[in-house]
Amino acid sequence: MHLECLGATHLEAVAEVERLGQTHPWTRDTLARALDDAMLEVWGAWRAQTLLGFAVLARLPFEVELQALTVRPEARRQGVGHDLLRHLVTRAEALAAERLLLEVREGNAPALALYRQLGFREDGRRPGYYPPADASAGKRETAVLMSYPLAEGAST
Repeated sequence: MHLECLGATHLEAVAEVERLGQTHPWTRDTLARALDDAMLEVWGAWRAQTLLGFAVLARLPFEVELQALTVRPEARRQGVGHDLLRHLVTRAEALAAERLLLEVREGNAPALALYRQLGFREDGRRPGYYPPADASAGKRETAVLMSYPLAEGAST
């Protein structure tokens, strides 16, 4: 597996992973804008010619934010998300960010476990933030806000 920064030429591969990997996927237009935005970095994990997963990193004035992390269902639990996330921590350090921020659905236990394993800590919650993962459930889901401190003295 190798990681690379993705661009507009990777739209089809990114859109396929997003469609397969998300309950509420980003639209093709949103993905195209992300791949073309100078303030975002879209990193992909490849095995041969197959995009296994990707992550979107937003550069903010003092922090960076993980805006998306999606892995193909058949590639999950194989270290793809872990490798992408570790790479984003390294990128955030290189950008001299104070913290790496993210939010995740409260019900996404595998993602929460990964973030905690890598040293992210919970900063707060936004009740009722996400639409229900299952439309028949009808109940909106809480967002868990997390961060990874990078700069000495960075606080949450």
